[in-house]
Amino acid sequence: MIPTTFTTQSVRPLDQLQSWQEWFSPVFEVSPIEQAGDEFHAQNVVWSLGDLTISRVLAPSVHVKRSRANLAKAPVDHWVLAYCRQGATAVQTPKGEFNAAGGVPFLWSLGEEFESKRTRVDRIQILMSREALCNLTPLLDASRGSALATPWGSLLGDYIIAVERSLPSMTQSDIPRLAASVRSMIAACIAPSAERTMLAQEEIEGGLSERARRTIQMHLRSPQLRPNTLGRILGISRSQLYRLFERTGGVAQYIQRQRLLSIWALLSDPANERAIADVAADFCFEDASSFGRAFRREFGHSASDVRSAAKAGIPLISTRRTESGREAARFADLFDVS
Repeated sequence: MIPTTFTTQSVRPLDQLQSWQEWFSPVFEVSPIEQAGDEFHAQNVVWSLGDLTISRVLAPSVHVKRSRANLAKAPVDHWVLAYCRQGATAVQTPKGEFNAAGGVPFLWSLGEEFESKRTRVDRIQILMSREALCNLTPLLDASRGSALATPWGSLLGDYIIAVERSLPSMTQSDIPRLAASVRSMIAACIAPSAERTMLAQEEIEGGLSERARRTIQMHLRSPQLRPNTLGRILGISRSQLYRLFERTGGVAQYIQRQRLLSIWALLSDPANERAIADVAADFCFEDASSFGRAFRREFGHSASDVRSAAKAGIPLISTRRTESGREAARFADLFDVS
């Protein structure tokens, strides 16, 4: 599946803000909160998936308004689930006002007036037709115009990131499953119950996998990053943790693989002059011989070969086996942490 991408950097600086405003017109009125100079660098990537639309926006701070005039000109009536990976949003709807910090999802409706002021953001939004979610209308209506600042809301945010990250590897045949997945996860996180949690088990695993992936990336240089520590950080049991990583060879193997990938990236930088042993030690490899064996086993090249090739201007390509070509056995596999 190929998304539609709009970026203001394709137009001259003086016209960038206007082009961004026109991109969202007539659905929204967009105006800058502060602007330094003529440039307004912003990007919107849009995946159209039938009854679902997934949008990612990277843009400076703006004031966004959906007025009565906008409702008349563009009477689209969708639920919008928004999540800012970075940046905060102050929102005003007919139900009242609220602030959504970065990392907190919030729900609103395109069918009513809406106004927001936000900082520079990296935001993902899932837009859903009311017809596709008619059975969830009471739940969504009760939660619309509010920030989901709960543990379930946090998990929903992780799930949203996982969905957006997995879109390039999905195919048209995955769209119906994705739509059902989104519905199940939203229902489970907005109004948790034993039944909804059971129905959204794979989606919950997808959210937990994304949380685990990001947690591991944040702590790769920490010698305390071990399976038992990771389980405590994530707040899940040992059996749950091992279930998340069973398709990647286990938790410890996944952590080691990510450390080796980081080392590969550093050694592939010709400007990096640090001794290989020191780079490896930064990522908790204190034994040079065991590091060397692990590196060659993972990539098919020695660490010194990678560095030498980078300095010669002919960087090596890893020959490591990947699992990207395998067929997903479960929908949660599309959110694989590998």
